Amino acid sequence: MDYRRLKDLPEDLLPRERLYQLGPEALSNREILAILLRTGIKGENVLTLAERILVSVGGLSGLGKLTVHELAQIHGLGKAKSAEVKAALELGRRSASVDPMSRPMINSPQDVANIVMEEMRFLDREHFRVVSLSTKNHVLGISPVSIGSLNSSLVHPRECFKEAIRRNSNAIILLHNHPSGDPTPSQEDIEVTRRLEDGGKILGIEVLDHVIIGDNRFISLKERGVL
Repeated sequence: MDYRRLKDLPEDLLPRERLYQLGPEALSNREILAILLRTGIKGENVLTLAERILVSVGGLSGLGKLTVHELAQIHGLGKAKSAEVKAALELGRRSASVDPMSRPMINSPQDVANIVMEEMRFLDREHFRVVSLSTKNHVLGISPVSIGSLNSSLVHPRECFKEAIRRNSNAIILLHNHPSGDPTPSQEDIEVTRRLEDGGKILGIEVLDHVIIGDNRFISLKERGVL
């Protein structure tokens, strides 16, 4: 039998039922995508379709990098399903970006990575941001500074410290991603970090760290001894 629809699958294989019974964390990526797709296509049930899509694009990381138009070109998706998948990915991205505003406490570079990793690891260009902290290292906000290859002209101290001053921040953490997935710092990364550290000393705002985000990896320049 060609189980094209979720409701036609045996009950113990229904991703939606498994979600209700076990919670979303128990589901595989294939099952979650199958819930979004709802139906399969001729010759492929929805779980098989979801598996093929994930394999063809390189998993969730590849899925997150595709535009809605690129998704629509995948056999079995089309405009409607690609729009739903892209909307779900965007909702997850926005949810992750809201989390910093709930004011978690930063005690380590890992805490910073936990907040931004799932969003920033998928970005196809370098995004430089500043995390503003309170006197007790609670996150007051994460401010975008520049998009593009990191260099001194793009990352100006005025822009980096503007939001920190407005929020009366005690300290900041510099943050940017490497689209290559390799968070190893470049010489430019190090030079920009030291330049901004000097600017912070003048303003009385400590630059605690510079965290570089890769693909599920990160590097702290403080731990590397740069700061």
